[in-house]
Amino acid sequence: MEEPAEVLSSGQVELRRWRMSDLDALDRAIYESLDHLVPWMPWAADSGRQQTSDFLARNQEEWKTGQTFGYAITSDAAVIGSCGLMRRIGAGGLEIGYWLHPHWTGRGLATTAAAALVRQGFQLADVDRIEIHHDIANSASGAVARRLGFTEVERIQAPEGPQAPGEVGTDAIWRMTADQWKARAAEVARQGDG
Repeated sequence: MEEPAEVLSSGQVELRRWRMSDLDALDRAIYESLDHLVPWMPWAADSGRQQTSDFLARNQEEWKTGQTFGYAITSDAAVIGSCGLMRRIGAGGLEIGYWLHPHWTGRGLATTAAAALVRQGFQLADVDRIEIHHDIANSASGAVARRLGFTEVERIQAPEGPQAPGEVGTDAIWRMTADQWKARAAEVARQGDG
């Protein structure tokens, strides 16, 4: 099975495959981000060092099986968030997810990291679409999708209802196809030449 690159550099951030040695840095980033994460990430309400260790171990296994390709978002070697490519939307598709430490938000870094994931995802031979899913109350996640040129294709009621305190239980699904990405990349290249 084809795997993405273990390190993706893009602007002010570098994405690199999670390692077990990241336990302290990730645990600290989560702890310092709890107020920011708990409204949107169900796992954050039950976070702790053991859960972080379990996440890193699961990431290693899921990378090997090709189910999830998880990355640390870093800036100047400091862990400032997490993101990943996940095979959970059916054949030919990848879902991406991301979060940043609140100290690093508002600088376009989530968009930069997500763009690196999209670029890498479409370099994999079997990928024809990439999606971003988020609760509609999480406008920051929607803003990243919009800035990258994703199209909102659907809103669905989450069968289990809201899973985190900030959620309303309706998910927005944003999609970009490989053809849309190629056209967007060509347009950006043309603007750069002008």
